Amino acid sequence: MERPGGINIVNESSDKLKKIQTERLDISPFTDADIITIHRLHQYELVSRFNTVGIPKSAEDTRMLIEPIIKDMWATSSPVLWGWTIREKISASFVGEVGLRLAPKRFRMGEIHYNLIPDKWGKGYGLEATLAILRFGFFSLNLHRIEAGVAVDNQSSIKLLERMGMIREGVKRKILPLKSGWSDNYIYAILEEDFLL
Repeated sequence: MERPGGINIVNESSDKLKKIQTERLDISPFTDADIITIHRLHQYELVSRFNTVGIPKSAEDTRMLIEPIIKDMWATSSPVLWGWTIREKISASFVGEVGLRLAPKRFRMGEIHYNLIPDKWGKGYGLEATLAILRFGFFSLNLHRIEAGVAVDNQSSIKLLERMGMIREGVKRKILPLKSGWSDNYIYAILEEDFLL
């Protein structure tokens, strides 16, 4: 299915699960085979610096975090938890992961998150992947609003959210339990009408 901006959404094994392709990236739903790769991603110091769910000490810890997402996507008719790996199209090299957590249906809202291998930073992959997920959220899931939270010191992520077209709406004080201590969190969001402009 062709979407604006050169994003192709390709059906895979079922109508609800999509493989998303951009100009340079394959963005595929999580499977059990991705757990080790995702575990390694979270071991990078630059990735773990702003980790708020806890840094997994073992692949089994990562499995405990990822399995509910895999089960929700593959075993339910209306997933609430979505997770994708990001890989370069040509080399199939792992770039990172991106996810979307949905609010109850009446709100038509989701929250996006993402993590990329530091070696892949600065290549535009983060923007390419997150814009694809915004398109998926607005066009395929019929969302009205997509939010993101970001630690106030995470300048790289703040720049990415603003390049995505998200607007800073507020701040929650000392809500994020980071390795360095409690951090304030900026709340960003984009509405479907903002995205379609």
